[in-house]
Amino acid sequence: MLIGRQSWQFANRPVIESWASSGGPFEAEGNLAADFDILHDDLWMGQDSYEKAHRHLLEEAINSALQKVNLSKEDMHFMLAGDLINQITPSSFAARTMQIPYFGLFGACSTSMEGLALASFIVNYQGAKKTITGASSHNSAVEKQFRYPTEYGGQKPPTAQWTVTGAGAAVVTDNPDKSGKPVTTSATIGKVVDMGLSDPFNMGGAMAPAAADTIISHFKDLNIEPSYYDLIVTGDLGRIGQETTYELLHQSGLNITRNQFQDCGLLIYKDDQPVQSGGSGAGCSASVLYGHLLNQMKKGVYNRILVVATGALLSPLSFQQKESIPCIAHAVSIEMN
Repeated sequence: MLIGRQSWQFANRPVIESWASSGGPFEAEGNLAADFDILHDDLWMGQDSYEKAHRHLLEEAINSALQKVNLSKEDMHFMLAGDLINQITPSSFAARTMQIPYFGLFGACSTSMEGLALASFIVNYQGAKKTITGASSHNSAVEKQFRYPTEYGGQKPPTAQWTVTGAGAAVVTDNPDKSGKPVTTSATIGKVVDMGLSDPFNMGGAMAPAAADTIISHFKDLNIEPSYYDLIVTGDLGRIGQETTYELLHQSGLNITRNQFQDCGLLIYKDDQPVQSGGSGAGCSASVLYGHLLNQMKKGVYNRILVVATGALLSPLSFQQKESIPCIAHAVSIEMN
């Protein structure tokens, strides 16, 4: 049901039945390597282009999530997925392989929670019994499209972020047996926020106001305090964006502690990896949630988390036309039943 202005509450508590993530060689050297189901030792992944490798990542994550619960692609009623490449072709080509009725999504790096929110809504209202949702990114494919090919060797400023080579997918079902399983309880759908920033090398700063707006709206709509959650984690704000968001939240009066507020783009890599301000990409929050965070919940480390995936809705064309960067954030609350 709709609660407040922009949130849904899922009375039937859709179950995240299984989850899986795949990653590249740089992610294999990071903090969360042990939480990936599949890791590759090269960016090509046996394909003849980076875009095909990108598609391959998502297919692997989907297949791995299905195998964990002995389900097949024929058992899925819908697939919801997206990425950053033109016309979301890696996701659409993966859907061609999977042959599951498909919703192609684009929310930039917020796509992971856009997909989970919509999958939960569909299952909650009996629009489907079993769905699969995911998001992905590939460093070389995305950098080639949005900035410069890595072979160009362009110098990046400290505010820039490193696009994650990774994919995450989850099976969301109406399983009545929710014991000991993570369930989605609510979602807050973000508004597009544009504060006039236009630097594509400072995505975190551009996305911070959108993240803060969605988090503030979530607590207002649901009439709960931040202490309700063990963890509030943003998608890929990086160091600058996370710090800015934290300041904006405290200015709004929300009492969120430092330890409680984290960012997937800061969790995924080690401090000595050259990622400037942190990780980013549609696969960032997807691979961290559908790997590390849900594994932590299963172990009992967290009982309630709010995942807020952020996205910068620019394109190479809009940047060339000197447009500012509109941004968005979507939030989903996940609890152990």
